[in-house]
Amino acid sequence: MSFTATKELMLPATVTGSWPRPRWYNMNTWGRPLDTAMMDPWFREQFTDAHAIVVSDQARAGLDVVTTGDYHLDEDVAGRSWHHYMLQRWKGFEHEELQPKRTSSRHLLYPAGTMLDSIYKTWRWPRVVGKVEHDPKNPLEYAKIWRIAQQAAVSSGKPVKFGTCSAQVLAYFLDSHTPHYPLDDKMQLIWDMAEAMNKELRQLAASGCKVIQVEEPTFHFTAHYYPEQKEFLNFLVDAFNREVEGLDDVEIWIHTCWGNPNMQKVFTDESYANSIEIYLEHLKGDVWTIEAAENNFKELPLFKPFKNRLKKKIAVGVISHRTLQADFPDVVAQRIRRCLEYIPADKLILSTDCGFGRQGFNRHLAFFKTTAIPMARNIILKELGLPERYVAAADEKLAWDQLPDHEPFTHLKPLR
Repeated sequence: MSFTATKELMLPATVTGSWPRPRWYNMNTWGRPLDTAMMDPWFREQFTDAHAIVVSDQARAGLDVVTTGDYHLDEDVAGRSWHHYMLQRWKGFEHEELQPKRTSSRHLLYPAGTMLDSIYKTWRWPRVVGKVEHDPKNPLEYAKIWRIAQQAAVSSGKPVKFGTCSAQVLAYFLDSHTPHYPLDDKMQLIWDMAEAMNKELRQLAASGCKVIQVEEPTFHFTAHYYPEQKEFLNFLVDAFNREVEGLDDVEIWIHTCWGNPNMQKVFTDESYANSIEIYLEHLKGDVWTIEAAENNFKELPLFKPFKNRLKKKIAVGVISHRTLQADFPDVVAQRIRRCLEYIPADKLILSTDCGFGRQGFNRHLAFFKTTAIPMARNIILKELGLPERYVAAADEKLAWDQLPDHEPFTHLKPLR
């Protein structure tokens, strides 16, 4: 295990990754090389200032591990760029189009008039027309993006976690128009994309990033809906392990949820029951993140047989990214107590179910929902007899607004 960021921390607090943009950050790359976009002084200023702000917001909120906010992704419909940032830059693709019904997943077909139907019919996917591979003329520039964020976070002393869509989930939506990849067998396509992603992740690690999060490998989907596909599941394990190969000195996080386009719930019968052993025992990685607040923690008992033999840490979503309630710390603390019934404190990380930045959330609310996590963590640390950690947003002396009683030199005197 390479616990480079959370080794000495009890109950680390973080968020999944994406964060709502500041209102003034309104520029996108739309597939251009990042270096090309950075020559535009308007883009350059917005991009670098936004990264400074997101790490500042999260440090103020008291997080132990901060994120880039996914601010390199375009602000497009329902977070489409989460997939397409890679697809617009790798070799082997052309002409984005709506995926036809014959090759669309039956799980992504929704009635006309529903929001999910609108989202999936708005998204367009490129055709696979040749061998998919990394393009050195248009790299993903993960290392550069991380350096911009980590430089801004240096004064906080917080590590910046960099998250990226897993290569294998991309194939879920792609159709082959080349003999190089059979239309109905995506194993070679998944493998080639895993190798392309591995190049970027190796460069990211070589640049000094110590926390890399790979998002949505498809084991939980496949094991739940197609449990009979044992050979394919075994292949997916090999493909994921190839994707993260060589990241030996990095704390690897494996994020799993059940979809988050524009904060929308995609499935109704989801469960990790068929995939928990895969994630805990067979994948390279140090932390597994799960969605839990969304389903009222109903799957926590799945961890009971593993409680005293966990090799990975478990990042549990103790805040839902779909609700508009800024959770109170005592409510979140009660959720943490439930987690501790099944996951030891030294193996538990506190997070959000998924990201806040898939178009639908606002930054003000995201900040206060997030702040509840470290404040609740401190409640639990005190109960465990451990030292609390500082949360700047909860420091009464630094609160932006003070009662006039506390500022008598400059404000009107209270009535009594």
